Amino acid sequence: MASPTSWSEENFSCPICLDVFSSPVFTPCGHNFCRACITKFWDEQAQCKCPVCNELFHARPDLRANILVSEMAAQFKTSVRVKEQPCVESGEVPCDVCTGTQLKAVKSCLMCSTSYCQTHLEPHQRVAGLKKHQLVEPMDHLEERMCKKHDRLLELFCRTERVFVCQFCTEGDHRSHPVVPLKEEYEVKMAQLGNIESEVPQMIQGRKQKIKELKDTIKLSKKDADREIADGLQAITALMRCIEKWQEDFNQTVQEKLKSTEKQAEDLIKELGQEIEDLTNRSSEVKQLSHTEDHLHFLQAFRSLKDPPPTRDWTTVEVRPQSYVGTWRRSLDLLEETLNMEMKKLHGAELKRVQQYEVDVTLDPDTAHPNLILSEDGKQVHYGGLLNIRPDNPKRFIYFPCVLSRQSFSGRFYFEVQVKDKSVWCFGVVRESINRKTNIALTPKNGCWRISFNKDVFVFHDDPVVRVPLRAELQKVGVYVDYEKGLLSFYDVEARVHIYSATGCTFSEPLYPLLYPFDFDGRKSSLLIISPVKQTKTLFDIKQSRTKDIS
Repeated sequence: MASPTSWSEENFSCPICLDVFSSPVFTPCGHNFCRACITKFWDEQAQCKCPVCNELFHARPDLRANILVSEMAAQFKTSVRVKEQPCVESGEVPCDVCTGTQLKAVKSCLMCSTSYCQTHLEPHQRVAGLKKHQLVEPMDHLEERMCKKHDRLLELFCRTERVFVCQFCTEGDHRSHPVVPLKEEYEVKMAQLGNIESEVPQMIQGRKQKIKELKDTIKLSKKDADREIADGLQAITALMRCIEKWQEDFNQTVQEKLKSTEKQAEDLIKELGQEIEDLTNRSSEVKQLSHTEDHLHFLQAFRSLKDPPPTRDWTTVEVRPQSYVGTWRRSLDLLEETLNMEMKKLHGAELKRVQQYEVDVTLDPDTAHPNLILSEDGKQVHYGGLLNIRPDNPKRFIYFPCVLSRQSFSGRFYFEVQVKDKSVWCFGVVRESINRKTNIALTPKNGCWRISFNKDVFVFHDDPVVRVPLRAELQKVGVYVDYEKGLLSFYDVEARVHIYSATGCTFSEPLYPLLYPFDFDGRKSSLLIISPVKQTKTLFDIKQSRTKDIS
């Protein structure tokens, strides 16, 4: 006889509900139905008859359970449920009860320390005592959830030692420790996890933004490096051209002097050779005449003897070698002048490039020392000498007679200050948090980067100070800052010459232009003026302009 597992569902289906038999019973005609199905069917009919063969029963038959069909149907249900359940795969929790082929566990019981598939879980869903057990999602190594000391479920958390404990542990080593149920600690940690979960995307986004910034920095650095290389190549080419021209001119000058010396010597040698030839001929005539013994012939021949050729007194004649010392010095002076002109062109190009980062600077009266007087447009400041009544505020300078701009800057920026006819001046940039109330050194260490001029002293204020070569007749000074590179540069605008650069500066806050219109000896200084930037024309620009005019 075939086993129920080899039959189809039709062999165990109720003809009325078409489902597998539940409490099957049979009628006098031999057909099987679910007890509930046939009872309901007859309750709704006027006569009792078989739903399959329509045999009519004069009285409602006494239904009897079909034990064989009931057992076979139960086996069939079990086999079907087992077939429908998936077998355990790698990484999944197996059922601890299954023998042979292990099925995938659907729940784990913390009380039983056992994982169950759907079939073996059925008692926990039906038996009242097992229903009270705590079921969780399938998990492996349930033995690790048991207290090794008391063989009890680890259902509590000790916040002092941050370990899992059982109920018995709270009566022993952890008696005085704060202990909470795992669920409570779980909720706390889940809340923390939620915060972390919300923070992590922001952290990821922040790091992606930082990557973008770094990539942009690389691109910008490459662009700057390419420009610097191009400018450097242009400068080196110009300098090499100057040096080559200087060498060519110098060699030509030396060669011309050498040729002049050689020609002078050769002319004298030629003249000497001619005199030697004339003297040799006369010597031959004299020698021949000296051998004549005939008195008459001798006297006649002597009378016709030519007069000696004119000769030079060679004792005073000399050819002096040319001196090349003066030539070398004059050539070097010319080279230096040419190089200075080329450097001036390059500085002009550099100044024009930084002038593109011009910013509008307006002085802030709320920061001005009480002795300072500002113009209405905020572009001029000078020392008044008398204290002006101004309300104090955190931004105002009290000790040093300084004033800051209204605007703060980062990135790259440039501004110009007019210093014409001023014997004393000082300005630069400061960080936002600079101390404005006490006597501190206005140096980079304290957040101030400035340059000053006081008659014969021209310095950048660092620790120690850096003396800058004096430049006569300064009229306007340009200030350029590259925040990212930590670079601060000063330029003589009219002469288009670089004055000084501070490198490696640490800028960590917004920067404010600073003007300090006061002498260090207590004397008043002239007016300092924030001047509008006029683009500096380089020699290249002038040539380009002329080319356009011609075309």
